[in-house]
Amino acid sequence: MTQLPGPPYQPSFGPPPAQYSAPPAPYASPYGYAQPAPPPPPTAAWQPERVDQVTGTGFGLVHLQVPPVTSGAAIGSLVAGIGAILVSFAVLCFGLTGAEEGWGGWTGGAFTLLSLMACAGAVTLGVFARRQIARSPLPGRVRFTGRGLSTAGIACGITGAALSLLALGLGLALQLS
Repeated sequence: MTQLPGPPYQPSFGPPPAQYSAPPAPYASPYGYAQPAPPPPPTAAWQPERVDQVTGTGFGLVHLQVPPVTSGAAIGSLVAGIGAILVSFAVLCFGLTGAEEGWGGWTGGAFTLLSLMACAGAVTLGVFARRQIARSPLPGRVRFTGRGLSTAGIACGITGAALSLLALGLGLALQLS
């Protein structure tokens, strides 16, 4: 084949070859778009727990370690227990303040019911969280922590209920005297 006179053949698409430059980074493309970067190295959260070989192949199945998670039920138990204690102080304040006018017992009784419901929620969530934490997880499943939080939630809930009942009794005794 013979070469015709004139400039060499140039394709009619894309910028002229003079505008191409060397890629600035190892992952850049000469066509203007970036190549995806390689995956990051494994961190402490993604460590292999064990590797099982797939039978008949040269491949393996990697089971990653799953970091433990604080149980949401344990956190909820502690929040409800603290709420029961705070409501018991409201029972005491309303019971003492309204004892002379005669409304302290009614208001204190209403807040006592609220404190008892918060106590029931704290104890229920605490027991559920303790069972959830005690279960042995299968490999690759989430392990739960928070046993101390659930114990504190149960203790705070029972303490809040006891304080509110004592404060209601004190308010009623002052109201009747």
